[in-house]
Amino acid sequence: MSISYTILVTIIALLILFLCLSWVFVSIKVANKEQKEETAERRYFLYTASYALGAVAVGAAAWPLIDQMNPDASVKALATTEVDISSIGLGKTITVLWRGKPIFIRRRTQEEISEAQNVNLNELKDPQKDEDRVKKSEWLVMTGVCTHLGCVPLGNKGDFGGWFCPCHGSHYDTSGRIRKGPAPTNLEIPKYEFVDNNTIKIG
Repeated sequence: MSISYTILVTIIALLILFLCLSWVFVSIKVANKEQKEETAERRYFLYTASYALGAVAVGAAAWPLIDQMNPDASVKALATTEVDISSIGLGKTITVLWRGKPIFIRRRTQEEISEAQNVNLNELKDPQKDEDRVKKSEWLVMTGVCTHLGCVPLGNKGDFGGWFCPCHGSHYDTSGRIRKGPAPTNLEIPKYEFVDNNTIKIG
């Protein structure tokens, strides 16, 4: 009876020991696995955070270089300019500066408009209809730079009643088209629009 009891107790103790050892082994394995997964996740997080911080650092370092390439406030202000034309009389021209260039704004008389519209395009070195050079026939807006060598032509001069460049003798008509002399093309028409009847926006 005592031997049987001892054997039973021994078997139960061995079973308990086996179960304890198994639980410890499995627990350690699970803990190691979780630790590895946690370590991997930490490593992944650290990599991601490092890349993100690196990207932010690169962006912060590059921003001043990118920002200095953008036009400053003064350049942006010169990108467009609005001109009050309400005080310009018939046959008169004003000159305004836009992006460092002179812009001629002329309020043409009906005679000047008729002369410009009745020109035979076959006679022109750089054929353009007057209608294609103006938005309102009364108003002519041009860049006041001779297309030969960049001089500034004089208004109400020359053989065609328009502009004359004294540097090398280029003559422009009342539409600013080259009619005589070395200039290869007509005076340039800048981008502009009428904001209202009294204001022109250039640029």
